[in-house]
Amino acid sequence: MSESETNPIRDAISEAIAEHETILFMKGTPEAPACGFSARTVAMLQALDAPFAAVDILPDPRIRQELSAISGWPTIPQLFHSGDLIGGCDIVCEMYESGELAQTLGVQQSSDSSAPEPSPAAQANGFAQIENRLG
Repeated sequence: MSESETNPIRDAISEAIAEHETILFMKGTPEAPACGFSARTVAMLQALDAPFAAVDILPDPRIRQELSAISGWPTIPQLFHSGDLIGGCDIVCEMYESGELAQTLGVQQSSDSSAPEPSPAAQANGFAQIENRLG
């Protein structure tokens, strides 16, 4: 692809990151995560009552490829805040347990800082599902 050509998927990902203060690129949706790492990340965001947008990367493999090209991060989920990559599930979990995630997202954390386990039917609490226009 030449520099003069546009990449609509990459452009849509960049636009989604810029438009949402906190956005999670995940497998599945917050109501129905399609992998344990995505479910665990959603559970931590919900435990903090942190508002976030979510994009399901599964409908089109190009989404994952372009997201990783933008972020330099190979795994899913990927959590972004204020346009910056926070990280994947392991980093989000470490930040949650230390209290750094709540601080980064500007929310309060309860005194129990152990990472919550995702509920069997992950409740849609505090997220904004954005249109998956990346396909």
